[in-house]
Amino acid sequence: MLFDLGYVSFTEPFSAVLNQGMVLMDGSKMSKSKGNLVEFASELREHGADALRLTLAFAGPPEDDIDWADVSPTGSTKFLARAWRISGEITSPTDVEWKGGDAALRRATHHLLADAPGLLEAFKFNVVVARLMELVNQIRKTIDSGPGAADPAVREAIEAVTVLLSLFAPYTAEDMWERLGHPASVAFAGLRKPDPTLLVEESVTAIVQVDGKVRDRLEVSPTIAADELEALARASAAVARVVGDREIVNVIVRAPRVVNIATRS
Repeated sequence: MLFDLGYVSFTEPFSAVLNQGMVLMDGSKMSKSKGNLVEFASELREHGADALRLTLAFAGPPEDDIDWADVSPTGSTKFLARAWRISGEITSPTDVEWKGGDAALRRATHHLLADAPGLLEAFKFNVVVARLMELVNQIRKTIDSGPGAADPAVREAIEAVTVLLSLFAPYTAEDMWERLGHPASVAFAGLRKPDPTLLVEESVTAIVQVDGKVRDRLEVSPTIAADELEALARASAAVARVVGDREIVNVIVRAPRVVNIATRS
């Protein structure tokens, strides 16, 4: 029907199939005879639908088997409560200008906005949930130890979290969206486009190895020249302690990420 109406270019109802894994218990398929059944209704009453959905999404790739003994609905419940509490702390108006907000938090938000569509298309739901957890932690730190709940970047970040969270925990996300001052429904909000200027790395971590072992990590510009990076590596106190009186016979620089120093006695 969809093909006949011109809505899709293929005749099959779907363009691809993803075979989901099974939910096991202690490594075995659940069955009454083994006595290893997990009653969905009781889990639903204890944790709620959102927490169970989030738990299954976070447990691993959907095509893999999941052992219920290894997952934590309680952890999902705590995370949802953490995100929900933040949505009630925001004091900035809904039309606040984002540009004046905390730069580090804005970069983290826009990296997630840039990465999430591709991850979702690839069914990497567990990665998206993990990234949401990381961003919520960063929001919490920005509120508690940084510019506070009134910072525009805090609102921008928790709104992005809410929109993405609606894919896994729609009831919680809907309530968060309302607490943030927006009309229903978050399902129609859509993800904002990432700002390309916020996706440029201001610094990268360069690994310095001496004879194959990591001896130091240097925060450097992503555009640093090879000779500059080599000079910084040679000047490192940690490298100097290891090298001591030994002769440096070779230095291989793969700027801006790695410096390999080889020595001999």
